[in-house]
Amino acid sequence: MDKFGLSQSTRRAEDPRLLTGAGGYVDDTAPQGALHAYLLRSPVAHARITGLDVSAAEAMPGVHVVLTAAGIEAAGVVNDLPTAGATNRDGSKAATPQRPLLATGRVRFVGEAVAMIVADTLAQARDAAEAVEVGFDDLPVKLDVAEGGAEIHPEAPGNVIYDYGKGDEAACEAALASAARVVELTVEDNRIICASMEPRGVWAEPMAAGRLHVCVNGQGVWGPKGALAKALKMEAEAIRVTNPDVGGGFGMKGMSYPEMILVAHAARALDRPVRWMGDRSEAMLSDNAGRDLICHAKLGFDAQNRLVAYRLDNVANMGAYNSGYALHIQSELFSKVMPGVYDVQACYLTSKGVCTNTTQVDAYRGAGRPEAIYVLERAMDFAARELGVDRFELRKKSFVKPEQFPYVSAMGETYDVGDFARVLDRAVREADVAGFEARQRASEAQGKLRGLGLCYY
Repeated sequence: MDKFGLSQSTRRAEDPRLLTGAGGYVDDTAPQGALHAYLLRSPVAHARITGLDVSAAEAMPGVHVVLTAAGIEAAGVVNDLPTAGATNRDGSKAATPQRPLLATGRVRFVGEAVAMIVADTLAQARDAAEAVEVGFDDLPVKLDVAEGGAEIHPEAPGNVIYDYGKGDEAACEAALASAARVVELTVEDNRIICASMEPRGVWAEPMAAGRLHVCVNGQGVWGPKGALAKALKMEAEAIRVTNPDVGGGFGMKGMSYPEMILVAHAARALDRPVRWMGDRSEAMLSDNAGRDLICHAKLGFDAQNRLVAYRLDNVANMGAYNSGYALHIQSELFSKVMPGVYDVQACYLTSKGVCTNTTQVDAYRGAGRPEAIYVLERAMDFAARELGVDRFELRKKSFVKPEQFPYVSAMGETYDVGDFARVLDRAVREADVAGFEARQRASEAQGKLRGLGLCYY
């Protein structure tokens, strides 16, 4: 802790083992003789399931079981993946529609799991999946984040999952109304796919006295343990969860997924170890995505170009279902850093989460905080152009000053210390901003483009 506190480097101990091929990842550590699981996924974005016949698949060579929604529910599994709730700005609770482990009655995104086949080999499980007969009655598909459109969940009228607000709206509007200049900018923060080096995977094995061991390449053990206990109706103490080496997660592996619970149930029901490893195509279809929101920023400046008001309204794509932390990302977590490094007390944030017929969106690389800074810093650059002033100097005018610390932001967060102008001046020197135009001209003479970006995180 002393080294960390003094900002000194700490030697990494794990690198030689991982770089020399001695790592132990989830697919390396599965028990010998474990059965293989394969997920049959929806090829359509929105449809009623009019029929599901797994009898031919169950009769295929090597198949031990074909799990369906009806089958796991009959076995006592809770067919609903837990998610964190949220509160709307009017005090009501956000919508919490069922998030089934296996589709029940309807599919709502391409890649949603419809059945899981467990067989001696992966090839046999894949072959059996081809024998499953599923009937689909297509429904209208919603892909945009505008309110309304094809209803995805009756619990979410207009497809709005939550409607969040934070700050003093009246004070913010009054400050904007009295500002010398108001600048507005709409910024789209596109959806991204994590694409971790190692796709998601899990294996489970029954243990003595009715206990269960689940090894998942996730980002922790307590969340998965709780989700497993709830879904399988087991005591948490009877479930051992381990994380092996993990080849990238970045937030995407920080929450529970249906495959983990389904594999654990299959292992318990068959009294055999069961393993599942996703492939890259499955990852693109079923891993939680990140970002995917539209932000409208409104900044008010006084006659000296000091930031005096900031309103931000965002609309966030939740995907087809609520995921682990999704409802809090573009709302609560976004709000924590919304004012950035600027001394602006008249702030207000609104955030609406809208469901669509796409894969779920959840935590990725900062979860809401990078999105908040991205739109703020884009807006400050845009404001500098609109006001006809230097973008470095515009920021300096509104920085929280060293003598103001500890500083409580408009969103109630305490900043303990900082000298933002000093850090920016250092960055200007290190980047040789004064010499940038000369380098830019040299690049243009070679037919190349050179840019200079500025963002204060």
